[in-house]
Amino acid sequence: MTLSGAILAEILATTSMKYSEGFSRLWPSLATGAGYLLSFVLLAHTLKSISVSTAYAIWSGAGTAVIAAVGMLFLGEALTAAKVIGVLLVIAGVVVLNLNGAH
Repeated sequence: MTLSGAILAEILATTSMKYSEGFSRLWPSLATGAGYLLSFVLLAHTLKSISVSTAYAIWSGAGTAVIAAVGMLFLGEALTAAKVIGVLLVIAGVVVLNLNGAH
């Protein structure tokens, strides 16, 4: 649950960063900082029970995949074969790391 919360907070923070316009808008900028702070706190708590390689791979991989989808679906970014392949490779990397023995 804490890892899921860390991922969600990171996704919301990154999305807020887009709307901060280079940290020139107050509320999106504050949401970015708060989201990343919450994400790191939850990720640190997760590391008490999950190995750092597994937790970080899932956190960063899921965040990357979801943010790519958010960009393409809601922010007008182009859906390209390269982006799809890149996201699939990130997901494959997370799967391979987890198959190697998540502890």
